[in-house]
Amino acid sequence: MSRVGDGGPAVRRLAEWDATDLLALAEEYDTPLYVIDRDRVAENCARLREAFPDADISYAVKAHTGQAVLRTVREAGLDAECASAGEVERAFEAGFTGNRIRYTAVNPPGRDLDRVVGRWQANPELTITVGAADTVDRLRDRGFDGRLCVRANPGVGAGHHEKVRTGANAKFGIPIERVADLAEAWAAEFDLVGVHAHAGSGISGDDLTAHRELVSRMGDLAREVESRGGGLEFVDVGGGFGVPYRSEEPPLDLDAVAAATREALGDVAGRSPAGCQAELGNVDATLSIEPGRYVVADAGVLLTRVNTVKEARDATVVGVDAGMTTLLRPAMYGAYHAIRNLSAGVDSDTDGEPNATGDRETVPVTVAGPICESADVLCEERPLSRPERGEVLAVGNAGAYGYEMSNTYNTRPRPAEVARSGTTVRLVRRRETAADLTELER
Repeated sequence: MSRVGDGGPAVRRLAEWDATDLLALAEEYDTPLYVIDRDRVAENCARLREAFPDADISYAVKAHTGQAVLRTVREAGLDAECASAGEVERAFEAGFTGNRIRYTAVNPPGRDLDRVVGRWQANPELTITVGAADTVDRLRDRGFDGRLCVRANPGVGAGHHEKVRTGANAKFGIPIERVADLAEAWAAEFDLVGVHAHAGSGISGDDLTAHRELVSRMGDLAREVESRGGGLEFVDVGGGFGVPYRSEEPPLDLDAVAAATREALGDVAGRSPAGCQAELGNVDATLSIEPGRYVVADAGVLLTRVNTVKEARDATVVGVDAGMTTLLRPAMYGAYHAIRNLSAGVDSDTDGEPNATGDRETVPVTVAGPICESADVLCEERPLSRPERGEVLAVGNAGAYGYEMSNTYNTRPRPAEVARSGTTVRLVRRRETAADLTELER
């Protein structure tokens, strides 16, 4: 198995967040509280631009749709890849223009197509990516004849969990062996601008073999489409670049990923950055990627307060005010997030876990939320400085799919969110109230 080495850029670990600053935010804004560092978002965007200087990079908006994040991404020069009509609206609100927005439709509801086609009529440079011939029929019925990208199902997927491996899942894209025929037919009716595929989410160095295979198949597809007279502006090989959630996991080596991507596409000859072109054999098209998690994961933490400490038969259960409605990933994917007791005043290692040098005893604890479900735990048997009621815990790598997947199960309002840049902190999403949850009821 190919593996990316340890030479990648440093990732921001939980221990690198200033405990005093985070405790002050918890005191001022209450908990649960999401904290997003806009400076780190900008740094991650710059790192991607450096590794892929000739590529078209679009941020996968679904990772975090907050306006503070979207504006930071736009200012950093990345475009927006949107998975829904709502995300398209958010992108426009954040200042993206139509030529910097791609809408990737997955079994889109009619109202989504109505809204996006309406936006396209006023912004004809907007691109729509389709993953089914049926979607093209529905677009045609709405009068769309603009910029079309075709999503292929390459038959190979990767990612941190089976639920996010999209490349071989029948739900996503048109079987790659059928795409060239359809693209040839659609090129006569629409402005065919690209082909697209996505392996999955949270791809690690261990998944590089699958990534290479997907990219290679997309290169072959691009050449076939070109051979039939269908010139392409871009070949989009997706994103899904992972970040290390555990201390023993090295940062993803973006330079190695970029080199592997160019090699797998086939006979890539770099052009000037101004042209942003990569020659794919006999296909003159832009390499396009769409990272999401990599941009925002380590730019966010979740703060939560301890309300209960219980000595159960086989575990010390620490109850907190954040649960699976606040951060769903542990319950949904069994995902690991580093957790740190900010109030304990102990030194921590690079993963945010306490060292034995602290004054307080370190004990294995299960951190559980307030939701009436056994899956509502943030960790089990995790060594932490023994938490006490009222103390604040920080949950790391919460910037991607944290707030986005939050929900109101058990009628629990969603948390507040603050964004910081330098020394400036701003409340960017107020805390929901019970009244907010019943406002739409009749």
